[in-house]
Amino acid sequence: MSSPPPLSGFDLTPRTRVVFEPGSLARLGTLARELGGTRALLVTDPGLVAAGHAARAEASLRQAGLAIALYDAVRENPTTVDVAQCVAVAARGGIDLIVGFGGGSSMDTARGTNFLHTNGGEMKDYWGVGKATRPMLPMIAVPTTAGTGSECQSAALIADAVTHQKMACLDPKAAARVALLDPELTLSLPRRVTAVSGIDALSHALETAVTRKRTPVSRIHSTEAFCLAIEALPRVLSAPNDLDARARMQLAAAFAGTAIEQSMLGAVHAAANPLTARFNVVHGAAVGLLLVPVIRYNAAEPLARNAYARLAVAAGLAGTHLPEAAAVEALLEALPPLLEAAGIPATLTRAGVDPASIPDLATDASHQWTANFNPRLIAASDFSRIYESIA
Repeated sequence: MSSPPPLSGFDLTPRTRVVFEPGSLARLGTLARELGGTRALLVTDPGLVAAGHAARAEASLRQAGLAIALYDAVRENPTTVDVAQCVAVAARGGIDLIVGFGGGSSMDTARGTNFLHTNGGEMKDYWGVGKATRPMLPMIAVPTTAGTGSECQSAALIADAVTHQKMACLDPKAAARVALLDPELTLSLPRRVTAVSGIDALSHALETAVTRKRTPVSRIHSTEAFCLAIEALPRVLSAPNDLDARARMQLAAAFAGTAIEQSMLGAVHAAANPLTARFNVVHGAAVGLLLVPVIRYNAAEPLARNAYARLAVAAGLAGTHLPEAAAVEALLEALPPLLEAAGIPATLTRAGVDPASIPDLATDASHQWTANFNPRLIAASDFSRIYESIA
């Protein structure tokens, strides 16, 4: 294997305290009090209410003396309408702290609400980076899935309810003050959710390891996230009550989310997003479908090939004696069985995507923001070939 890639500069300011331990949801109220909270907005979804998890979060907050304003109508892929409804609850509650409790959609809704509740205006005013001019409320992020890593990120992904354009609103002030990781919360996840969210976390680790913006810090998090996920995800899928495997997956998701903050994502997500937008392919399934062809495309770039090979060695998929190309092949050979076990469709057709739409999908993919960070330059024609290889 060739020598390590050159070091790149970085500017690291850890924004989020990470508390990781089974049963740690009981500490939610104490952590909220430490942040000065007295009136908390709890943002969650109907499924977590039905499962009783939201009641446990409320109990911890109340035991610590906090009043609670509850928004429990979070929907997948929240829109500006969802955020407006949550903002109204926040305004009535006179809140001074926010708890995003659930998957990525709950945390996106919570962050979007934080933007508008503290800074006013509309979500489109914060589309981009660093657009909030006023302080934002402290937020605690409590993930109940192991996928997005949103608990360790500073972006709210909110779709415009009219145009359906998904807006990424990033601001350091929007980062959670505390990410509370309690793997016990993931034990009740349906298998399908466990599978697609786990593949999402795996894709984050693989993408952040090779993007143009990767740094020495992001590579550490990407590598650890990949090593955790590639070993633990098969265990979770075969033994859903394996708490140790659940814990490793939740930590993998958080580490990969931390890497995204430094390194962004690449062509996998750029190609996956149009599948979701045009054909409603679940995000985790969409990224899983694109992983192998995009890795093959990127591996033609020397530094990306080196990074993939190092991931394979770190995870024990390849020996240090192997040439880089062979190590990358070992990585690629490990993915299809895992994707199949997770129920990820192997072709666009099986995912419900009409191959005749490939030209439009390719155009959409080339306009995605994350395409700019891919390690190898990628144009619409390249996306077309990638889609065609899995049609």
